[in-house]
Amino acid sequence: MLDVREYVLKTPPGGVKRYDHDALCDLLKVEDYSRVIFEQGVGREAIVRVYPSNPLMGVRDMTADDLVMDARGRIQLGTYFDGSPLRFRLFDPKTGNAQRGAVFGTTGAGKSRLVQAILIACKNSGIVVHLADLKHGQSVPEAKGNVATRVTTQYEAILMLRGLVAEAERRMIAYGERGSSGFVIGAPDPLTYGIVDEANRLLEKNAPFREEAALLIKELGRTGRSVGVGIIIAAQAGHLDELGGSDTLRGMLKEGEVILLRWSSAMMQQLVSDGLLPRGESLQPIPKVVGQVRKIRRFNEERADNEDDVNSQGMLYHLTGIRPTSMARTFVVGSVAPTPGFDPLILALYGDHAPPGQAIDLEEHMSAKERQVASEGGQAGTVTAAPAPESEPDTSRMSTAERILAALPADGLAEVDLMAVLEADGGRRVARGSVRTNISTLRKKGQIARPDSTGLIVPVPAD
Repeated sequence: MLDVREYVLKTPPGGVKRYDHDALCDLLKVEDYSRVIFEQGVGREAIVRVYPSNPLMGVRDMTADDLVMDARGRIQLGTYFDGSPLRFRLFDPKTGNAQRGAVFGTTGAGKSRLVQAILIACKNSGIVVHLADLKHGQSVPEAKGNVATRVTTQYEAILMLRGLVAEAERRMIAYGERGSSGFVIGAPDPLTYGIVDEANRLLEKNAPFREEAALLIKELGRTGRSVGVGIIIAAQAGHLDELGGSDTLRGMLKEGEVILLRWSSAMMQQLVSDGLLPRGESLQPIPKVVGQVRKIRRFNEERADNEDDVNSQGMLYHLTGIRPTSMARTFVVGSVAPTPGFDPLILALYGDHAPPGQAIDLEEHMSAKERQVASEGGQAGTVTAAPAPESEPDTSRMSTAERILAALPADGLAEVDLMAVLEADGGRRVARGSVRTNISTLRKKGQIARPDSTGLIVPVPAD
């Protein structure tokens, strides 16, 4: 049995929201900060455990059995620090809903291996997957031939998402006609997912299809889940404003499955402000190098060759799980070291059977203008087949009124959402009172509609 020291602490009402992890380790005289785990319990109790080594080091390999969906629609991706299973839900049999999910992580944090696990789980659980690997197919290369649809360019991703929205709409009409209010796997349609890896490339500022991509993903998140069409995105953990600039899209994720691997400070601040992490909650940082002891080396003292080797890949927080502030880690997916070709261990997890489902016919979802471009010599299925994006306005040179009009979509925004957009558009900070004054002026000029029962701020279309 592990030699684990455990301290049960009495806490103030509401528990401990913030604490200094470094100071706690110093108090306990533990040089390796990763050995100390703090967890807020129920009510007025917290637990501090000191392990002989970090409990998440040396996790076992992923198995095919881990990645078969259970009766509650879950797969096991890994383990928490105390050995409890880390589960990820792909389907909710109680509501008949597919899930909407997001995986965030910085480069090298283990995001692609986690996506591989989800893809393998879908194939081995009979779930149809349409995949966009926007790193030119390099992020999850073993998925080739193991999913129904696999695309590698932004334009193809848009066509794929259009196809998924069309399938969701077809199902809604069919289910309504036969009186079905919920989705049942295989009766008559299979559970289906759209998965977009490196989604930040599709949704970041200046991306050519940013606006449409955000709209399509939002639509799948809002309406697809009730008819068995889910959406999962994986993105770099930079800042949530990179996700299409859409408050609705970020809000959609709050009720889905959200996993955070090693992150950036900007991402953490945004998670709190967007409500994905309760305000005041504190997550123990995930370092690049676990087990590294911060101390001064004496002259001529020999250093270990591997002391700066990154070894925290796969460590994460399941923010929408039952233990959002407890650190967990995925099981090892595939070979530890890079392979010169397809990873044989990952291919073995996929198995050699055919993936479920049929590929989306991408050309079927091209617009008339895109077909014309293609027929005139443009390359169908690439970014060049679509109209060139408009350049981003220079908000630093715009008045507050101009920024408000530029921020408002045709269907309008609530005031709180408009404020969030203005804070993130790159222009100078503007007070809420100033925004309200400008809105009033724009209404008098007939550029913003009078408020109705929805309370949305809606622009008046120009003649």
